[in-house]
Amino acid sequence: MMFEFEQCLREFEAECVRLDEEARAFLGSDPNLPRFVLGKNEQARWCIRNRSVRGVVDDRAAPGDEWEGCAVIPANALPSGAIVVNCSTSIRPISAHSRLAAIDGVRVVAYADLVRASGSVPLPEFVTAFRADYLENRERWDFMLRRLNDLKSRQTVESIMRFRTTGDYRQMSGFSVRFDDQYFDPVVVLSPSEVFVDCGGFDGDTVLAFLSRQPNYCHIYMFEPSTDNFEKASRRLLGIPNLSLISLAVSDRPGTLSFDPGAGSASKVTSEGSLAIKAVSLDEYIAARLTYIKMDLEGWETKALAGTKRHIINDHPKLAISVYHDASDFWKIPELVLGLREDYDVYLRHYSEGWSETVMYFIPRDQRSLPLSTDSR
Repeated sequence: MMFEFEQCLREFEAECVRLDEEARAFLGSDPNLPRFVLGKNEQARWCIRNRSVRGVVDDRAAPGDEWEGCAVIPANALPSGAIVVNCSTSIRPISAHSRLAAIDGVRVVAYADLVRASGSVPLPEFVTAFRADYLENRERWDFMLRRLNDLKSRQTVESIMRFRTTGDYRQMSGFSVRFDDQYFDPVVVLSPSEVFVDCGGFDGDTVLAFLSRQPNYCHIYMFEPSTDNFEKASRRLLGIPNLSLISLAVSDRPGTLSFDPGAGSASKVTSEGSLAIKAVSLDEYIAARLTYIKMDLEGWETKALAGTKRHIINDHPKLAISVYHDASDFWKIPELVLGLREDYDVYLRHYSEGWSETVMYFIPRDQRSLPLSTDSR
């Protein structure tokens, strides 16, 4: 399989749809046009700062809320004739578009339509990052594509790459939000002998998902450096046997890292972090044989894997690794894992309608599951 990057760009730039007319209207100079945005991100901020936007759509807003100087209103308060630019791209952009489009008298356009309608509208960062990385590392992306083991993986990654090339969430048509299935695709066969390691355990939700699928197990280790998240997990998981809750980060070596603790499930290691946290490597911290390792570390996965080399080589565990935080992780992570052991089958699954929640599975060839279907993304 090869990804046709240039063809994807040509198709996006040449495509003419009715919504382009509405995008041009939003970008026009009519002062009486009721313009709104959905989303609170850099794309919505650009619209507000560069056009006369009357409000931000958010059904969870409290009366009187404001963002960037604009009133925040529920969708049912939109006036007839409103044009709403859907700036959502991460989790549920398609569902958001459908809900807005169902409101009588409301027109909705994707932010990508603004980009196509005018060369002055900036691309989202996840698009510029992917384009730059793909053009610089095309051969390494091709290596990843060749190593995918089933049709479903190849169809999934093609849609993701087309979305990251264009920023047009309609490339993700057919996907849905499936958080309950994340890290536990049918390619993962669990047994009563599992020693499961949850790196980036958040509030214990993944441990509970594991227990619902395999209540009989050997041991569970959960790592979570955020104090708030760790306390929530401790309360939720109270009384579960053979469970080690560890308030440490996972990295390539023991040490101290800067951490941003204020983003809930997206809390992460970053040089701008306000909190100093202790980190360990799995190789240094756990002597036991590991059978299944999950990592969702907000971009720190390659560092954590570098500290798991001994376990990967000696234990040959199943791996579920998030690859969506940085564009290069799509090829860096398989390059790292397969450089340690070639005898893995590689699968890719996606659990949202947007650019986030992509998981790469590495399944030891002696643990293959039953033949896989190609339906239900």
